[in-house]
Amino acid sequence: MKEQKVPCRKKSYEKVGFDLKLLVIDQIQNGRISINYAAKKYNISRSSIDYWLKKYSTLEQKKLGMSKKDEIKKLKQRIEELEFVKDFQQDIIADMELITGVDLAKKSLPKTLADEIQKKKQNRLKENG
Repeated sequence: MKEQKVPCRKKSYEKVGFDLKLLVIDQIQNGRISINYAAKKYNISRSSIDYWLKKYSTLEQKKLGMSKKDEIKKLKQRIEELEFVKDFQQDIIADMELITGVDLAKKSLPKTLADEIQKKKQNRLKENG
């Protein structure tokens, strides 16, 4: 006797309201639940939740009025500002080390930053003779 193959059926899901979608997205984005847990708890497919998250994130970007290009431009400006602050702080540390004669950078900063400050000190010494 041959066994009859039982057709594989897709899991049936009910239509989800907008309020529930927002609730699920909020809980996931705030780290209260995972996508897998939400899928089981609310009987929603993980792919649907992924789709909502993607759609919601683009909706949020439109609300903020910031395109990807604008966001990249803003981040590049922030990097420039932080680089300036870092250079300024390194100059101050290098000057203090020259005045006091104590190597502060080697004792308390990561090696890469301490090396940069050491180079600045050497440049200052060359400039001043």
